[in-house]
Amino acid sequence: MRPWIASAIAVATGFLATAVASIATDQAMHATGVFPSVPQVMADPLFALAAAYRAIFTVAGGYITARLAPDRPMRHAWLLAGIGLAAGLASLIAYYGDGRAALGPAWYAISIPVEAIPCVWLGGRLGTWHRSLARTPRAHGNRP
Repeated sequence: MRPWIASAIAVATGFLATAVASIATDQAMHATGVFPSVPQVMADPLFALAAAYRAIFTVAGGYITARLAPDRPMRHAWLLAGIGLAAGLASLIAYYGDGRAALGPAWYAISIPVEAIPCVWLGGRLGTWHRSLARTPRAHGNRP
């Protein structure tokens, strides 16, 4: 496989993992009654819950990207962070361009692009650290 294809797969997989996990969790929260049905506006604590699990999924996306990267895992994580930032800014523009109340409070709309870079960075660092552990030779049979 060509390196640029492996790089694209690593970044796309991290992005899709974050997006799919976020959307699936949103749907599960609505289906189980934790979040109200779609026409109703959620209370701020529920938006805080959504922001928290989205942050966790964003860290996981950075981790996945770094683990799958063929080389320079943090460079791949930074690419994912840029894509996440762009997507978050697009949602922020949609928030201010369309019906604000339907999309939640302003702090939530702002939190999405703000958390993209630090969360992906953390996931990338964890993935890089895990890669280095996987490459560290282990002593076999040496017990204290």
